[in-house]
Amino acid sequence: QFVESDDDEELLFNVPFTGNVKLKGIIVMGEDDGTHPAEMRLFRNIPHMSFDDTAREPEQTFSLNRDPTGELEYPTKIARFSNVYHLSIHFPKNFGAETTKIFYIGLKGEWTEAHRHEVTICNYEASANPADHKLEQITPQTHFIS
Repeated sequence: QFVESDDDEELLFNVPFTGNVKLKGIIVMGEDDGTHPAEMRLFRNIPHMSFDDTAREPEQTFSLNRDPTGELEYPTKIARFSNVYHLSIHFPKNFGAETTKIFYIGLKGEWTEAHRHEVTICNYEASANPADHKLEQITPQTHFIS
């Protein structure tokens, strides 16, 4: 089983994670022919990325070698991929075929639970209500000046 591009050689994968990932390496398997991707561009934390968004500068670019057995691991720049919650993988070209085929994408790294901050419901007083702040130990005193 494989994924194949439809009209041209470009492919785009959006991979959301359920936590934060420190991505250390990536493996790409294709056929040993012109349909194997020749270049890979990685983008981090751009949910719902489209082909229009691929014009921006990627976090890292790789020139790929044909790897039908999945033996080659491409190391990432860990400083750039240390807190990833969404990974987009763009394959802009292949080795000369009309379409690109990918059989396997392997991601190597460390997963940690995401610390997402929930919305806190707070009530604030616009002005203090004196009835809420009664102090019984204070007794009113009256001073007369004669």
